[in-house]
Amino acid sequence: MTSKEQLRSIIGRCCDILRTDDGISGSVHYTEALSWVLYLKFFADKEKERRAVAELAGDEYHPILKKEYRWEVWSDAKKGKTGKELTSFINDELFPYLASLKGTKEGDPRDIIGAIFKNVQNRVNSGYLLREVIDLVQSIHFDVGEEAFALSHIYESLLKDMGEGGGNAGEYYTPRPLIKTMIEMIDPKIGETIYDPACGTGGFLAQAHIYLEPKAKTPDLRKILNNKTFYGREKTPLPFVLCLMNLTLHGMDYPRISKENTLQIDIRQIDERDKFDVVLANPPFGGREQPIIQKNFPVEANATELLFLQHIEKSLKRGGRAAVVVPEGILFQTNGAYQQVKAKLIKEANLHTVVSLPPGIFLPYSAVKTSVIFFERGGRATKDVWFYEVGLIDGKKLTKKAGITEAHFAELLKIYKKRPDTERSWTVPVERIIKDEMNLSAGHYNPHGPEQEELLEPEQYAEEIKSLLAGAMTNVDELLRELSRGSRT
Repeated sequence: MTSKEQLRSIIGRCCDILRTDDGISGSVHYTEALSWVLYLKFFADKEKERRAVAELAGDEYHPILKKEYRWEVWSDAKKGKTGKELTSFINDELFPYLASLKGTKEGDPRDIIGAIFKNVQNRVNSGYLLREVIDLVQSIHFDVGEEAFALSHIYESLLKDMGEGGGNAGEYYTPRPLIKTMIEMIDPKIGETIYDPACGTGGFLAQAHIYLEPKAKTPDLRKILNNKTFYGREKTPLPFVLCLMNLTLHGMDYPRISKENTLQIDIRQIDERDKFDVVLANPPFGGREQPIIQKNFPVEANATELLFLQHIEKSLKRGGRAAVVVPEGILFQTNGAYQQVKAKLIKEANLHTVVSLPPGIFLPYSAVKTSVIFFERGGRATKDVWFYEVGLIDGKKLTKKAGITEAHFAELLKIYKKRPDTERSWTVPVERIIKDEMNLSAGHYNPHGPEQEELLEPEQYAEEIKSLLAGAMTNVDELLRELSRGSRT
């Protein structure tokens, strides 16, 4: 068996090799390349498992892939391909074949394979370098539970490194200590459906699987957990592919992830069969949507975060619950669409908790200040809101190298069920919030007074200004719509 340290070393050596290829430009490209190689080895090992189970039961097993496209045939160290022959085979034969696969029934692995290889390409130009990577990956055994579990964590680290590489890649990575905290507070159960409408590389769904897996103690519960629990949407090809691979490596046999723009769905058409018990999300913020997309929502707004909040609320079953990361601008802005969306959440759902996060939690991708809101749909409306401010440890700012940790959330997880008032938490009646025009910023209600303002990094001030300008543009667009409607009457 390969140890976790050896696995980490293998992945590191693969990345080092891929970086030297002239078709690879940065962490996003080598992560994509290594991902599809790992996935094909993973699939080959799972096929061995399925064959063994069938033979044990006295059944004949029919492999999913044609012989010439099976990993063990074309990747064989002695008889397999290398150099130009390898890259030509992958680009002209293997990928087109895999992309053409389609399942014949629900839960058919061909659906997952086809979805992945329709949206991925081989960027490695050198078949000799690719051969080196394949030979290293041969030593990983996904049919050994401990190795598969260890590699799923290493793969998460790879996705984190990709996010920290800067550019747009960080948009798809949420710090794991934050995800773990949100999941523990929501406390999903086996048998409930869990949905992320902007799932990126699948961090929320993967962590929810880790949280629930120890509770799946029977074959039936494991089948429910792995096949009928996790749902998501992602519109961008690369994170969509990485999400499928990430969830598969975490043990999900059939993750139900769709490649589509969630905001293109008219939320008025969402019926009960399209709703979920739990929503966990960190939707993209700071973006703008076209007027035709905005018409899918009762409260039209060009700010994507407002549209996602409406989609999430509508996607919850009665009694369903959500934990959503939002930019601070949503909470403190009280004009137009911002107030309308928050009013609907407060009056038609139970928005019971706001957790204010420290600045810098999403560095280096974003310096914007954020919070997490928790709400339940159905039942009683909001009576009061419990605010909690996550503090820094020993006053140390969050940075790229010293990010958020589980220790930052330790006190919150100890007290959130009882919702006490402390130096870092306070409860505000809904009447006060309505009087203050739906302001949901924790600092606005801090009974201890504002803490001494801490000087932020220049990029954090820039993000605050950007958020304010985005809010102002939303209000301008709303005014223009009102004027346009008035001119037609």
